[in-house]
Amino acid sequence: MRSKLFVPGSRPELFPKALASQADSLSFDLEDAVPESGKAEARRLVGQALQSPEFAASRKILIVRVNSLASPHFAADLAAVVGPRLDLVNLPKVESAADVRAAAQALAALESVRGLSRPIGILANIESPRGLRLAAEIAGADPRVAGLQIGYADLMEPLGIDRSNAQAVQQIQFAVRLAAGEAGLWACDAAYGAIKDLEGYRTEALAAKRMGYIGKSCIHPTQIAVANEIFRPTDEEIAFARRVVETAEKTGAGAFTVDDRMIDAPFIRRARAVLAIAQQLPPTA
Repeated sequence: MRSKLFVPGSRPELFPKALASQADSLSFDLEDAVPESGKAEARRLVGQALQSPEFAASRKILIVRVNSLASPHFAADLAAVVGPRLDLVNLPKVESAADVRAAAQALAALESVRGLSRPIGILANIESPRGLRLAAEIAGADPRVAGLQIGYADLMEPLGIDRSNAQAVQQIQFAVRLAAGEAGLWACDAAYGAIKDLEGYRTEALAAKRMGYIGKSCIHPTQIAVANEIFRPTDEEIAFARRVVETAEKTGAGAFTVDDRMIDAPFIRRARAVLAIAQQLPPTA
């Protein structure tokens, strides 16, 4: 999931364009992008789209950001969108493991009623001081949690932390990645609001990749190509990973060298992961 394109749930004219984009995943937003007066209509539109033949045939990862557990909209949001084509529920403003378990129970109940055999996963947003402090507990709260995602605006703005402070951003990235890693999960980086600043987007995405993030959110289609490029393993990375795995399988050694680099178990695991990612990606143009 190199690129995750946000799509306002109240803008159905954007749905076909998003589906035709090169984004690996689409995240329909029922929360911040939709005014209070439009919540009911947005959830109806998104639920309808998820049941359409076009979305059923798509290979994209389909995500819906519902309103928070504390809101009056959470139950209605889930009821509108839970179905066979929904891959992940993006749960905003998660502050505890109990929040995750409550969402998981609600999902399980709807899946049971609707006869769904494939569990829908949870992408938990880390976007508050408490959520950041308890991120590892949130990540490990339930098997449905597939990954963690940062929400910079909600986390930084109320505290007066400058969103453009790269050092602060990278400290948050590092903390969330470690929390996800403790639970064996992936992490996805947050959106970058300056739409025309593609270099700024690229810089932040590169920092996230170096910390092991799988991808970054996009709030405009122009950001998709940058995310897809950065979070795709390079030809050199793939070739090196292949040499590592081949050497490990050929020699059976616990430690060896490849290209004058010392290789042991952690590097072999990483090489196998790189090759697995490469096999899932579409060919380059």
